[in-house]
Amino acid sequence: MTAVTITPGAVRVLEPRVGAAQTARDTLVMAYRSLLKIRRTPEHLFDVTFQPLIFTLMFAYLFGGAVAGGTTSYLPMLIPGVLVQIVLSATAASGTQLREDMDKGVFDRIKSLPISRMAPLAGGLFADTVRYAIATTLTFLTAFAIGYRPGGGVVGVLGAGALVITCGWAMSWIFALLGVHARSASGVQGISFLVLIPLTFLSNVFVPVETMPGWLQAIVHANPVSHVVTAARDLANTGAFTSDGWLALLGAAVVVAVFAPLTVRKYRAHVG
Repeated sequence: MTAVTITPGAVRVLEPRVGAAQTARDTLVMAYRSLLKIRRTPEHLFDVTFQPLIFTLMFAYLFGGAVAGGTTSYLPMLIPGVLVQIVLSATAASGTQLREDMDKGVFDRIKSLPISRMAPLAGGLFADTVRYAIATTLTFLTAFAIGYRPGGGVVGVLGAGALVITCGWAMSWIFALLGVHARSASGVQGISFLVLIPLTFLSNVFVPVETMPGWLQAIVHANPVSHVVTAARDLANTGAFTSDGWLALLGAAVVVAVFAPLTVRKYRAHVG
């Protein structure tokens, strides 16, 4: 038999970091774990399956006649706006789920595993893009069923969906930061609600900006959500990628640049 040399623990040198390739593999594994949790607990998909159906039908038939004189004429304005609202609402679940995992000791067990410390965080946020894609698909399918015919065609619809998902993923970093700071999952939900309500309703999601008072128009134009909604409307209805699209992507990049490092720093302080 071949002799095996064992290095004593006192003189063994361990690498405290993993490479980019292993980090990517670990992230995909943790993303798969998050998707498995969704399959075993389907209620995690309720917000991205029922909300597109309920919100699209409710707002179309409640506001269509008052805002645009009819449901069909209101759909080109409503659908991209309600899509942004639904996806942004779904991003709040990122922070809630992160807080629940931390409360259950998931990250404490992960400390003992030879994986990237970033994988659980990055994997969960990556898996959430699947939820956003489901919400986007169901919103458009519901809209098509009640008469929405986007002028931008398939390419415009896909572009609008991709833009909203990208901006939603960027927003999820804000709620992930709330998740690592808050003391409970219910606290994350409460704070997320307070953040989302002014962002979505003080925007051009449901009504034309021109019908608002001047002071409110200034607030709506300054709201980054308004640029995302306008860009999604332009893509879906005309197939054009306008300046609002670039502003939406720039805003998403700024959010990630600011909140991702803050989230990672707080997360690393927790997991060690």
